[in-house]
Amino acid sequence: MINGILWRFRAGTAWADIPARYGPHKTCYNRFVRWQKAGHWQAILDAITEAYDDLTMIDSTMMRVHQHGATASRKGATIMAWADPGAG
Repeated sequence: MINGILWRFRAGTAWADIPARYGPHKTCYNRFVRWQKAGHWQAILDAITEAYDDLTMIDSTMMRVHQHGATASRKGATIMAWADPGAG
C-alpha cells in the first residue's frame, strides 16, 4: 500500500491510475486518507527531519495558468495541500 501511495504522488496521476500490482486504488486512497487524518504522515516527516540535521526539503511544483488567471482576485482563496485532500 505504501508503495502504491508513494507511486501515485511521484507520478502525479489520479488514484485510479495506480498500477494493479499495488492493490486496488480505492484501498490505497482510503488508507492514505485514514493515515493522514491519524497524523502518521506528519510523524514520518517529523522523524526524517529530526534524524537529519542538514536535510533540506524543497517543493518544486509548477503549474500552468491561463493568461488571464495571473491577474485574478485572490480574496478568500485557500490553498489545498496534497497531504490533506479534504481541505478546501
